[in-house]
Amino acid sequence: MTATRGFGIDIGGSGIKGALVDLEQGQLIGDRHRIDTPQPSTPDAVADVVAEIVRTAGWDGPVGVTLPSVVKKGVAHTAANIDHKWIGTDADSLFAQRLGVDVDNVAMLNDADAAGMAEIRFGDADARTGVTALLTFGTGIGSAVFHDGKLVPNTELGHLEVDGHDAEKRAAASVKDNEGLSYPQWAKRVHRYLSVLENLIWPDLFIVGGGVSKKAEKWVPLLDIRTPVVVASLQNNAGIVGAAAAAAEGIEH
Repeated sequence: MTATRGFGIDIGGSGIKGALVDLEQGQLIGDRHRIDTPQPSTPDAVADVVAEIVRTAGWDGPVGVTLPSVVKKGVAHTAANIDHKWIGTDADSLFAQRLGVDVDNVAMLNDADAAGMAEIRFGDADARTGVTALLTFGTGIGSAVFHDGKLVPNTELGHLEVDGHDAEKRAAASVKDNEGLSYPQWAKRVHRYLSVLENLIWPDLFIVGGGVSKKAEKWVPLLDIRTPVVVASLQNNAGIVGAAAAAAEGIEH
């Protein structure tokens, strides 16, 4: 029997969000619960917050969890915008222990990969053919690349060097806020980043997501690049939806 509901947790550099998800519609059920990411964002401190969110929701089934990290077989191998103690952490085991569930009931994914999986499944139909790149603009820049709807996991294209800088250090949404950039000023940086990226992987479609996608009308029309750009249909909830689906179906990379 296919699960019709799931629970997803999306861990970011500034906030940890969780919600119950309708897996047939790709929509949140009820309210999304958000708690600021603890500082320092060590594995134990983050696990405490995740456990609180799950407990508050009263959920006792499989849980999908995203990390801003390369995740292979449940182990974190990088730490972008979270504490470096995550590197080498068996996140599967950590969350299973903290949630009091079997390790098979936890699915760990890179945050952008989870968001991309949700968009491929529930978003623009054009994303399911050819090469599609989803980019999440938040504290950093996450990326997920798909070919004919199949994920190439753990791409780290937000860390491309562009004009001598790590791309996310210049074009993440957090940089816009921290430097007080207007949308047109920031859009120039996003344009430069996307133009470099499109010349490397020649995608058929870019999907842009993250919290800043809620204000897409202020910057997406300013992107004058070769590749079509669409806004993530699930906006900033895509990671939660993708994580919940992965947990329900036992998907992990």
